[in-house]
Amino acid sequence: MSNPFDTPDGRYLVVVNDEAQYSLWPAFSDVPAGWTVALPAASRQECLDHITAHWTDMRPRSLAEATSER
Repeated sequence: MSNPFDTPDGRYLVVVNDEAQYSLWPAFSDVPAGWTVALPAASRQECLDHITAHWTDMRPRSLAEATSER
């Protein structure tokens, strides 16, 4: 079996957690606890483009907020 995250013609979701961290997730698999769907099933490239466009600060939200308070 190949890695489901590397299947170029697979269907994927974009999921995001409470720390505003994004991830590519195989559409056939249940979304893990603590993550919500930010983009419904789409092509791998569409999902990667969505992540690139929306994940502007690679730091977890709590760290970004803590460092901006200084």
